[in-house]
Amino acid sequence: MTEPLDRRLHAFRPDLADERLSGRVEALRFVSGEPATIAVSVADLRPAPDLARGIDTQLLFGEAVRVFERRDGWAWVQAEQDGYVGYLPESALQGPVTPTHWISAPRTFVYPEAELRKVPLMALSMGSRVTVTGEAETRGTRYFTLVSGGAVIAAHCLPVETVVAEDYTRIAARFLETPYLWGGRSGFGIDCSGLVQLALMMAGHAAPRDSDMLAAFGAPLLPEEARHGDLVFWKGHVGILEDDGMLLHANGHSMTVAREPLTDAIARIGWLYGQPTGFRRPV
Repeated sequence: MTEPLDRRLHAFRPDLADERLSGRVEALRFVSGEPATIAVSVADLRPAPDLARGIDTQLLFGEAVRVFERRDGWAWVQAEQDGYVGYLPESALQGPVTPTHWISAPRTFVYPEAELRKVPLMALSMGSRVTVTGEAETRGTRYFTLVSGGAVIAAHCLPVETVVAEDYTRIAARFLETPYLWGGRSGFGIDCSGLVQLALMMAGHAAPRDSDMLAAFGAPLLPEEARHGDLVFWKGHVGILEDDGMLLHANGHSMTVAREPLTDAIARIGWLYGQPTGFRRPV
């Protein structure tokens, strides 16, 4: 029996579907979609075209998507980065752009010109992609000027796909005290699996988005085999094991990205969600 397709990772509805799913699903019409790019700081991706619906995940400025439908101010898209499917406001999109750099700081600002005293045009999260057209310097601070307008601190950027650090746990630790946000995937708010995925991405490793997807990612381990950089799973939750038995995770208890001893986390989480369901080595 063919395994049912995951609506989070496959674009299909009774009336419309991704043409790559032809023969696998039934739909009145199949389309190839058109390329586009995220044009806002952070775009919330929802399971339906309704602002009252919860956020499944978020897409960052400059990330590429494929648009299957535009209707009533909404766009039905699939993220090129991890294949996630959902709805976002059509106003969050712009045409295709080829990025040259991505943001390597947890958060930064785009200024209207190469002057940090100016009111910023927008804020960007780590992982956002920008297209640099030139450079400027003001009072010793170097800026990149952007094709989208404005300027960003050059030290907060790296050439696109250049790793921030080889050890993704070091990247994740830079988000300590970032607020917890269900469905969040940015330096402004992040959830447990968003932290893992974003940190891995910035270390050069593609990873799935949600904790149940991550639970099948990488290699399984016995608890006694787990070491620095391995993932610890509970039902609906994931954290990153650091040296000395510390767990780094975005969690709804502290409502931040925090670290705590793994033994304490197991005892605290256990009364509600039970014991860890698995350990995996992602890289």
